[in-house]
Amino acid sequence: MLGRTATDRITVVSQDAHRFVRARHAHPQAQLIYAIGGVVSVTAPAGTWVVPPSRAVWVPAGIEHETKSYATVQFRALLIDPAEAKGLPDACAVVEVTPLLRELILRLAALAETPRDVEFSCAVTRLLLLELAFLPVEPLNLPTPQHMQLARFCDWIQSDPVRAVSLEEAASALHMSRSSFMRLFRRETGLSFAHWRQQARLLHALSLLAEGQSILNVALACGYDSPSAFSAMFRRSLGRSPSEYFGNFAGGQGRS
Repeated sequence: MLGRTATDRITVVSQDAHRFVRARHAHPQAQLIYAIGGVVSVTAPAGTWVVPPSRAVWVPAGIEHETKSYATVQFRALLIDPAEAKGLPDACAVVEVTPLLRELILRLAALAETPRDVEFSCAVTRLLLLELAFLPVEPLNLPTPQHMQLARFCDWIQSDPVRAVSLEEAASALHMSRSSFMRLFRRETGLSFAHWRQQARLLHALSLLAEGQSILNVALACGYDSPSAFSAMFRRSLGRSPSEYFGNFAGGQGRS
């Protein structure tokens, strides 16, 4: 990836590729991770986010994270000096990419390529930071438990989304009663086990759909008996069918 300076406090990282993976790393700057087109996932200690072009992920300075794309992607990331990020969240968060924010990101990327008036660049930066809209609840995040045994169990669930595991089986796997498992799971993730498992399947589905797989194949790969059952879950979670969702976002213009 190539980083270019937009201002003395912001660097723009750009990559247009079929797909990419960046191993776990951290920056001394805060980072706004955005895909103009395509789907990007960001994994940090607190969880995983899989975001389309209507969303971006905010990663505060110093937090280790892994970034990867699915299929063709136009990737832009802003590395922002912590002095510019005062008052912004100190934990990873989903950011709504409004039409204005999208244009500001693109303008900063262009300014990094062909620098111009410093005062103008700083004005764009100030407006961009004001336009950041953090979403308190977002169905594109999968929390990671800090409890070691539960984290290993969740990794096992994620490794095979087709696998059907009842609450009783999950509790037994951790040598707990049903009620103790439920309390632990909600305390560690903020979600019920059933909700977390659906989220895991949804994020897996987004990555497969971004690769161009058919709705039938994605439904079966995520443990659903039929495309209609999968599409119903997808619509309940994201407000539109899979075909509508990716049709709207294909050009990077959509907004949910």
